[in-house]
Amino acid sequence: PGPFRPSRRDQPDPSASERELHEGGEYRAVAVGEPSPEFAGNAVRTAKYSALTFLPRNLFEQFRRLSYVYFLAITVLNQLPQVAVFGRGASVLPLAFVLFVTAVKDAYEDIRRHRSDRRENNRLAAVLAPQTAGEYLPKKWKHIRVGDVVRVASNETLPADMVLLATSDPTGLAHVQTVNLDGETNLKTRYAKQETQLSFSHDGHVAGMLHCERPNRNIYGFQANLEIDGKRVSLGPSNIVLRGCELKNTTWAIGVVVYAGKETKVMLNNSGPPSKRSRLETQLNRETVILSIMLIGMCITASVLAGIWLLNHQRELEFTQFFREKDYTTGKNYNYYGIGMQIFVTFLMAVIVYQVIIPISLYISMELVRLGQAYFMGADNDLYDESSRSRFQCRALNINEDLGQIKYVFSDKTGTLTENKMEFMCASIHGVDYSSGKPACGSSVVVDDLLWTPKMAVRTDPQLLKLLNNDSSNEEAKLVLEFFLALAACNTIVPLVLDTRDPKQKLIDYQGESPDEQALAYAAASYGIVLVERTSGYVVIDVLGDRQRFDILGLHEFDSDRKRMSVIVGCPDKTVKLYVKGADSSMFGIINKSLELDNVRATEAHLHKYSSLGLRTLVVGMRELSQPEFEEWQLAYEKASTAVLGRGNLLRSIAANVECNIHILGASGIEDKLQDGVPEAIESLRQAGMKVWILTGDKQETAISIGYSCKLLTNDMTQIVINNNSKESCKRSLEEALARTKEHRVASSIGSPYPVLASESSGTVLALIVDGNSLVYILETELQEELFKVATECSVVLCCRVAPLQKAGIVALIKNRTDDMTLAIGDGANDVSMIQMADVGVGINGQEGGQAVMASDFSMGQFRFLVPLLLVHGHWNYQRMGYMILYNFYKNATFVLVLFWYVLYTSFTLTTAITEWSSLLYTVLYTSLPTIVVGILDKDLSKSTLLAYPKLYGSGQRNEKYNLNLFVLNMLEALWQSLVVFYIPYFAYRQSTIGMSSLGDLWALASVIVVNMQLAMDIIRWNWIIHVFVWGTIAATVICLFVIDSIWVLPGYGAIYHIMGQGLFWLLLLIIVVTAMVPHFAIKAFSEHFVPSDIQIGREIEKFEALNQVLSVDSYYQ
Repeated sequence: PGPFRPSRRDQPDPSASERELHEGGEYRAVAVGEPSPEFAGNAVRTAKYSALTFLPRNLFEQFRRLSYVYFLAITVLNQLPQVAVFGRGASVLPLAFVLFVTAVKDAYEDIRRHRSDRRENNRLAAVLAPQTAGEYLPKKWKHIRVGDVVRVASNETLPADMVLLATSDPTGLAHVQTVNLDGETNLKTRYAKQETQLSFSHDGHVAGMLHCERPNRNIYGFQANLEIDGKRVSLGPSNIVLRGCELKNTTWAIGVVVYAGKETKVMLNNSGPPSKRSRLETQLNRETVILSIMLIGMCITASVLAGIWLLNHQRELEFTQFFREKDYTTGKNYNYYGIGMQIFVTFLMAVIVYQVIIPISLYISMELVRLGQAYFMGADNDLYDESSRSRFQCRALNINEDLGQIKYVFSDKTGTLTENKMEFMCASIHGVDYSSGKPACGSSVVVDDLLWTPKMAVRTDPQLLKLLNNDSSNEEAKLVLEFFLALAACNTIVPLVLDTRDPKQKLIDYQGESPDEQALAYAAASYGIVLVERTSGYVVIDVLGDRQRFDILGLHEFDSDRKRMSVIVGCPDKTVKLYVKGADSSMFGIINKSLELDNVRATEAHLHKYSSLGLRTLVVGMRELSQPEFEEWQLAYEKASTAVLGRGNLLRSIAANVECNIHILGASGIEDKLQDGVPEAIESLRQAGMKVWILTGDKQETAISIGYSCKLLTNDMTQIVINNNSKESCKRSLEEALARTKEHRVASSIGSPYPVLASESSGTVLALIVDGNSLVYILETELQEELFKVATECSVVLCCRVAPLQKAGIVALIKNRTDDMTLAIGDGANDVSMIQMADVGVGINGQEGGQAVMASDFSMGQFRFLVPLLLVHGHWNYQRMGYMILYNFYKNATFVLVLFWYVLYTSFTLTTAITEWSSLLYTVLYTSLPTIVVGILDKDLSKSTLLAYPKLYGSGQRNEKYNLNLFVLNMLEALWQSLVVFYIPYFAYRQSTIGMSSLGDLWALASVIVVNMQLAMDIIRWNWIIHVFVWGTIAATVICLFVIDSIWVLPGYGAIYHIMGQGLFWLLLLIIVVTAMVPHFAIKAFSEHFVPSDIQIGREIEKFEALNQVLSVDSYYQ
């Protein structure tokens, strides 16, 4: 076979493709203009529920939480007469309340989705009426079917995925904006095939059979062919427009629907970010298990003691009020089942009474606190990006607190650390460096007596301008002209002509999918090679004042395997040329070095120079094709383009065959400037104890230069470089690097009693630099363990030339081997895998579209916003949530232990002095609201202090606010306070005539006051809202006690009035609060005075700074 003929192995089996087509396998057949009921309709539904499915499905989803199943089991137990402790209605209330609140929230969100779906489905589109002469009638989107021909006007949204048949442009050109699909604001170029465009212009309609692939999620890929007038026409990604896109700068476009409704690509991609659980929520399971053991222990104790009591009082049971053996009216056993069964029943009753030790209100409290935290993060002006006018977005509410525990930050470079706004800086052409660029006014062209000027002017080299303008017949000038022609033609740029205030002047705005292409097109225009027009078949370029047409005979788009793109152009002089541009690692493999070795070496030297300056580089080349070569390529290209199966592989194979023996024209250097505040942000993150890793697709020199620019790398660092092309050499490099890190560690640990990391050795800091080729041999092999050991010993890690999946692999390297929290931040589609792999994913609203944002947990506008996000909001969220969880455990344990002590004095019968309604309201109302408000509003340190002292962030990394020791301490405090709350009133009223219900009211009120006083003692920043909820809940408790005891049908009627009128009641409350708080106060005073934490030291700094300011103001006025 010839060089352009695909091998037999790559050729599709025609019979197989036809068989799959007819059996509905890989492809579908669509008759143009004939709506088919066989495929999905165009109605979309994003709502989760319907009126019939809401209740069962919502309950099913809620009960996926095992804790809810536990509470349901407790509620069911209480419905059994033998073990009922509380009233049946009252026992259902807590779980019903939580389920109801969650259901209302879910219903509200789903109603909004239903309304949105209704608006979307009832929009109108112009659809070709069957059996009419081109008459388009309005039709609701939900009634559109696959096969319908739809007419879309300018600025209208496309109702379904359609293949373009014709447009208002004679060449079939259309512009669409895909901002609703992938977030990209640049206009994309789409084309109607000339065969369908001509058929429509002649007959007013298009008829044919379209074969396309089955629905899939790939918004950048499409393979199909159209049989029209006995000819098979290939269709690709440039011929399809997707639902949700808007038609721009095109009067009208007509297309046939190929995917509708739920089968459209936008709906198939509508899955949202992956679900993640926070570290605190995972650790919470450990404490829940401990509390469950405590619960079982108390239940066993109560039931065993009840059994012992029954054994000791067997003969008295017939006369005992609660254990009458017989009902003398019938002679049957009454409320007694024998000692063994009675122990079991008592155990179940104890579970019901003490079940509140695992707080049901905690889960809904956490959701509400996270919601409030997300609101304040979004409202923070320090996270607002002026350039993109975008605010911080919290897309995953369940991991807010993880922002306060990050140890590793994995960052993309382009568009994340840099602006992704490219500016052409210099060029190497035929071995000559042209890098003395100066500001230029740009080049203008005259079109129809109007002056067209490129929107942006770039720096131009005077020598290069002179060479182009003064001596175009010179051989060197011809090479320079060829170089800029390649920049102007080898791209997918669409020139848009914009009006200005001057009616005689127009602006040319180059729209493209890549900022690099835009920069190169503007560069060519500044040197007089101005791209003026692009259609599906040709481009018009103004070459130094002479407008010329270049026919686009074929385009091989950029792909990550080849790392280059090429275009075959029919030139005005009837020659056919192949222009290629791509990464140097890809281009130097296809360049004919034998004919121009000196030129190649000079270009390589210039590339190294450009990369060292932090510039992005591209190599440009060309080759003139002979007529036989072109015809052979064209035959293979057309055959591959119309293939039903394996089209992508066939086209790549043909591109690789034609892209050979290239003559090097030169190379370009493009600057991608750092975003504002990046060096300072990285320094703050490193001071906070975080390790920042850069993962980029740029070459090693560019990555290292950017590392120096953003202060990640410094001159005093020792660099360990791993850049190999085989597994054996990678292994040797890793072994050498590991030995080197051990040497540094040993040297630094001499004289130190503690082990020291190599990265922390005095005077030496290690930086690891790894390239993508090496990672191919390291990741997912036994060598990745060695890489992990080396990387964790280094302060800085920089990975270059990495592919998207390699980025995710590097994150997994740390995530799967340590307990440290990881954060990944990026702005492009190539960062999605990394963002989803990390514990926390952050998307940047950048120039590369919205795919990173859509896959992220949080989104924002600039990299520097990581500092206030992590150091301020992350710190606050973590310390608030950690305290709130521990406080919920503590307050419920205090209350349950009070109930437990009472059982010891009631013959272990599980009766309670505190009414069932007070028991239930304790967790739902009396003590939950203050902790929710504190969890949203309290601040242990001010924003300015947290930003000034980044090391304060380390408290979250060290789990200082939530750990097992703190949990045990809280349980000990709960034990002490329960003893105080129970026994002081018990001994005070032991010989009095005060009833059990009155004493129960005192215990309930004292418990609420004590736990709220402890909360008040721990609050750092008071405001009026916190005051209202902390003291208001105590007042609400008193009011509720009055209301409950005023209802005559409830037990304990009038009890509060009997006890509250006595002075002893108020004296006991005071004694209880003081006695209960003494240990907590003593522990706080001792720890803050003798062993203060970093947080306490920061608070002292704030206090004295405020005091100094007051004193300075006083001295000023004196």
